[in-house]
This record gives sequence, C-alpha cells and structure tokens, in this order.
Amino acid sequence: MRVEIWSDIACPWCYVGKARFEKALDAFPHRDGVEVVHRSFELDPGRAKGDTQPVIKMLTKKYGMSEAQAQAGEDNLGAQAAAEGLDYRTRDRDHGNTFDMHRLLHFAKEHGRQDELIQALYKANFAEERSVFGDDERLVELAAGAGLDAEDARKVLADPTAYADDVRADEREAAELGANGVPFFVLDRKYGVSGAQPAEVFAQALTQAWGEHAPLKLIDSGTGSGGDAEACGPDGCAVPQA
Repeated sequence: MRVEIWSDIACPWCYVGKARFEKALDAFPHRDGVEVVHRSFELDPGRAKGDTQPVIKMLTKKYGMSEAQAQAGEDNLGAQAAAEGLDYRTRDRDHGNTFDMHRLLHFAKEHGRQDELIQALYKANFAEERSVFGDDERLVELAAGAGLDAEDARKVLADPTAYADDVRADEREAAELGANGVPFFVLDRKYGVSGAQPAEVFAQALTQAWGEHAPLKLIDSGTGSGGDAEACGPDGCAVPQA
C-alpha cells in the first residue's frame, strides 16, 4: 500500500502531522507493507528565492493579525509540537521560498533518502537556530547529513531546472486531487486525509485502506490449470512441447 503526503517545509502543521502519522504507522500491524512517498506543495510559490523574512512579520502581513496574535499562534504550535515529542522554536524563525528544498527532495527520492532529508529539513527549519532559507550551503550540509552526496546535491541546487518539472507535476496533481492545503495524505489513491489529524484518525484510515488493499486474484481459465499458461519470466519463456 502506498501513502503519498503532500507537504511543505515551511508548514508547521506538516511537521506536526508527519509525527502523528508516523505514530499511527509505527503501531500499524502491516507497517512493512506500507510505502510512504513525499510530494511537493508550496505554501508561498510566488515568493522570490532571496525574499526571506521573520515568521512573525510574514504572519502579520499575510493574515492581517497583530504581532501579539501571531506570537500566540506560534506559542500554540510550539505546544502542539512538544506534545508529539518535537522541538519547536517559537521565536526568531525565518520564512522563505521552499522550491529548492522540494527539488532536493525529488533528488533524494531517487537515492532512497527522501524521508531522511525531509525530516532533516523540518528539524532545521523548526528547531534549529540557523536558517534554511537563502543559503545553498546550508541545504547541502543537510542533504549530506541525510546520507546524500554533497557534491551531487550542490549540482542540483546550481541548476534551477533540475527536478523542477517533478515539483510542478506534484503541485498540479495536488490541485487535481482537490488539495488546497497541507498536509494532505492520500492512501492508495482511494482515501484522503486532510490536515494534521490525531494519530487515531490516521490509524483508522490505514486500517480501512489496507482492508481494501487485497492481493491480486488470478482468474481460473476453467481448464483445471489454475489459471497458469505459457508466459515469459526472468528465466526465459515457456516453449510449448510437441
């Protein structure tokens, strides 16, 4: 069974939602049969790469709230994160363009290190002092720490077209699926879960989706052969005998 998660590194609920989903997944009896794929979604796609500003300033400008209201929201998010065992800096975080991070995540997917990288990016953005925005070398360090080749990651960042089409394809697909916010979880393309739901909701969704994830059943040809006939495989092709 495949679970696809549309998310953005700048999204605090994606950070919290990932932890809640993983809590449910870790307790799921069929955990080893679940593949998790992270998909791209930008909360602020129109923001220029070099346009970085404090989170509180961004919130007051984007949502028309006071600094006190914005800070109270960050404090609440910090408490929600702490309840899931996550570190969260409620002061002096930055906000910026995440497109390059998504390109790196597609690069990481090719090398089987996508989950390691997205977790490193989340931790760096929400829990560490040094900003992840506007500093390619910071992203290279995080990629290397996630088990990727630093020079290859540097080359990806230096080429603005690398994996750009993959990011845009994910974003178009999110729109087609009706996802207008993140995190957005899609289970086997049958069920969708929107938002950072409690672990119990994810557990219920996994159980329900798995229940309909039946193995392929072969149709008996009626000849008593059990449905098997001549075919080609890794060892070659069956040759009819005279």
